[in-house]
Amino acid sequence: MALANDLRKGMAIRYNGNPAIVLEVQHRTPGNLRAFVQAIIRYINTGKSADVRYSSTEKVEIVDVQRQTLEFSYSDPQGFHFLDPETYETITLQSELMADSKDYLVENLKVEVLSIEGRPAQVELPSSVILTVTESADGVRGDSANNVQKPATLETGKVIQVPLFIKEGEKIKIDTRNGTYMGRA
Repeated sequence: MALANDLRKGMAIRYNGNPAIVLEVQHRTPGNLRAFVQAIIRYINTGKSADVRYSSTEKVEIVDVQRQTLEFSYSDPQGFHFLDPETYETITLQSELMADSKDYLVENLKVEVLSIEGRPAQVELPSSVILTVTESADGVRGDSANNVQKPATLETGKVIQVPLFIKEGEKIKIDTRNGTYMGRA
C-alpha cells in the first residue's frame, strides 16, 4: 500500500477491486480546502477510463507490473505484432491498446510493454524516434520570416509540422510524447 501522493503516471493500482493503469496525475490544493490527488486511470479488463479522486493521505493498493522489451514487426487487421528478442516468440497486441503509439511504429523499433497480472496494459515508446518524410511541399523562396513551418507526411502516415528546409526522403527525429519535430537525424 502506498499513499495517494506517491501515485505517478504509468503505475498500476487496484481501484474498486479492478487493476488499472494511471494515465495522468494531478495534485491539487484548492483555496482553504484539504489537498487531494486527481487521477485518470484506465481499467485493464475493460479498457475504459475513469477520473478518480483521492485525499492526499488515502492509501492506494499498488499492483505489480512486469516490463518486457519487444521489437515491432508488422501490423495487420488482427493487430500489431511484436517479437520477443529473447525467445523469438511473436506477441500480438490489439489496436485499442496502441492508441497514439501506432503513429510512431516502424519495423524493428524497440518498445516496452507493461503487463499487469499477465495481460498487456500499455505500450511505452522511446522518448524519440527517427522517421522518414514521405511527402512534403517545397518551401517558397523568401518565405522565412519567423520559424515558418509546413506539414510533412511521415512513413507511418502521421502528419506533423516541420521547418521549410526539410525535403522528401529525409530522416527526422520526432518527440513521441507530443509528436513534434526535434531535428534532422
